[in-house]
Amino acid sequence: MTIHTRGFDLIKAVDVRLSVELGRTQLPLKDVLALAEDSVVMLDRLTDELLDVHVNGTLIARGEVVAQGNRFGLKIVEMLGGAPASGGSET
Repeated sequence: MTIHTRGFDLIKAVDVRLSVELGRTQLPLKDVLALAEDSVVMLDRLTDELLDVHVNGTLIARGEVVAQGNRFGLKIVEMLGGAPASGGSET
């Protein structure tokens, strides 16, 4: 079976959901119901750990949070099953 480049061009415009997971925790329902403004929920990830990047629920990469102006962004550091992402160095 031969896959033609044109076929890939057709699906490049398909929207997918990219999400970044900061961390997880498991809480009893009574603790969830007790949440209020200023509540702090501790997550299972350390501050220096990479964040998980999912596309349509599938883990594809890991990255770190960056700030540009007044917005958050994500720098891809590692692609799942591959070498670290190449690119310019940050200074």
